Amino acid sequence: MHSLYAIGRLLPRLSRHSISPGPVCLASSSRPLRRCYYSEQYPAKAPYSSAEDAILSAALVHVPRFGFSSRALILGAADAGYPEVSTQLFPHGVFDLIRYYLVTQRLALKNRVRFPEDADLRVGGKIRTLTLERLRANKDVIYQWQGALGHMSLLGNIPASLSELHSLSDEIWYLAGDKSVDSSWYTKRASLAAIYASSELFMTTDTSKDFAETEAFLDRRLEDVQKLGKATSGVGQFVGFWAGSTVNLARSWGLRV
Repeated sequence: MHSLYAIGRLLPRLSRHSISPGPVCLASSSRPLRRCYYSEQYPAKAPYSSAEDAILSAALVHVPRFGFSSRALILGAADAGYPEVSTQLFPHGVFDLIRYYLVTQRLALKNRVRFPEDADLRVGGKIRTLTLERLRANKDVIYQWQGALGHMSLLGNIPASLSELHSLSDEIWYLAGDKSVDSSWYTKRASLAAIYASSELFMTTDTSKDFAETEAFLDRRLEDVQKLGKATSGVGQFVGFWAGSTVNLARSWGLRV
């Protein structure tokens, strides 16, 4: 079983939009493997062209009603002032809309959550705050999200889906101030990816006010891990859970898997 880190390094090459906030420092005998980028020092290149961004952002407005669908894409193109044929900009169709949503939500997280420099908050508390904020950002589309998970589980979409989940986990750890350079770098991200994926899936059936049950579910998962960054069954457990859950969702939505 490949590690989530290996998947994260390999899979962006397979997808149309490889999102990288900046350069990555490589390992050497005098410099451990570490993440040396960020927007303060390396302004991120826009991941989408202006036309793509206009159509996809407009299409998201229609997702609460029509789901992540070709109809939402066509309506988005019309709203942005483009003809229906312009949806051919997106060779992966609906999945391109789903991935746009994932990427833009991830990149927006750093602006939605800011921790005061003098805040007395440990990394674990920051991880909880950031993860909960990312989950809450799904509130407008959550009842269409099972359909999105079905598309994400299709064989051709799994690599990019896992890669983006890995990027989200990495982003959360970075924004929480994690500066580890040892082997725990990998296990932390694998553990958080599993926690986020299971919480997001739980949220799709949560009917409680303000998704209070999802928040409680997240807290239980964080408590189960006890100390984020400790080795768990990690990647294998996560990949098995994610693949099994999303494949079943895809079948329930009538998609061929």
